[in-house]
Amino acid sequence: MRLLFLFLTISSFLFSCTNSHKNEKIKTSEWLVGAWKNQSKEGIVTETWSKLNDSTLAASSFFIKEKDTLHFENIALTEKDGELVYETTIQGQNNDKPILFPLILETENELVFENLHNDYPQKISYQSKSKSAITISISGKQSKKIISEQFKMTKIK
Repeated sequence: MRLLFLFLTISSFLFSCTNSHKNEKIKTSEWLVGAWKNQSKEGIVTETWSKLNDSTLAASSFFIKEKDTLHFENIALTEKDGELVYETTIQGQNNDKPILFPLILETENELVFENLHNDYPQKISYQSKSKSAITISISGKQSKKIISEQFKMTKIK
């Protein structure tokens, strides 16, 4: 009886330890949740992130100039088997299928994703500057030139 009790206790402990690490990366990415905005002379960029479930954050991103939407994409940040992947779907690109960017670097305040096979960008990073400010950077080669763009976003909700 003692042996059975000991076995059940150890099994319960091991099970709780393995589950406590489940979806840890998505939890440390929740600083993205909220509505973010960058306004410049070129137009307005917005990203609105929400938590769909314990393994997925989702966002919609718009680039608007005057009254025209120049760019729209749906984004999902998904954790599967301990790996975090950034998926972007842009209507009219890649046959409307998601483009995947696996996580290559994660710190407390930064997420960096990379897909060297994508035309542009090949790298996407999010950096938390404070609870109300993030910087989104996209970079890569385009027409044989290295291009980098930054969007300093402020929280609007």
